Amino acid sequence: MMRKLLLAAALAATSTFAVATDFELSSPDIKPGSMIDKRFEFNGFGCSGENKSPALQWRGAPAGTQSFAVTVYDPDAPTGSGWWHWSVIDLPAEVHALAADAGAVGGAKLPAGAKHVRIDYGVAGWGGTCPPQGDKAHRYIFTVYALKTAKIEIPADATAALAGYMINANTLGKASFVAHYGRAKAN
Repeated sequence: MMRKLLLAAALAATSTFAVATDFELSSPDIKPGSMIDKRFEFNGFGCSGENKSPALQWRGAPAGTQSFAVTVYDPDAPTGSGWWHWSVIDLPAEVHALAADAGAVGGAKLPAGAKHVRIDYGVAGWGGTCPPQGDKAHRYIFTVYALKTAKIEIPADATAALAGYMINANTLGKASFVAHYGRAKAN
């Protein structure tokens, strides 16, 4: 009996893993492992980019997905807790892409039903790359989450960390890629 239970558990884990590996996130604007273009840089805090979010697309979500969430996180920010650059929740299950500049503050360029969460710049929208000058290139982790709920229930002024907690509590699967950005030291 124990052998059958172990075999069943191993098969279930393998099939779950197979589904998870089919879930993919990509961007026509940013290739995994590449350096991010300056147009995606923040405009403020000493940075002078266009502060536009990149286009993203995903495929292969796990069965049972009722909505998606998207985040962009910099674990290298010198804060002790990283930096949230984007957090989008309540993307309907039939949505499989975000257009370029969907991160515009106000949410007008998001798909119907989706909403931004307040990020570490203090706004609900995209906040571009802006590592300190002369710091090593930072990693930016782009992630799409397939969720088992149609809506994430959080207050309108919730932080990206609270949204992240609720996203992770409802995740069926996720797909990520990492890209980099750095700024040369000022002369």
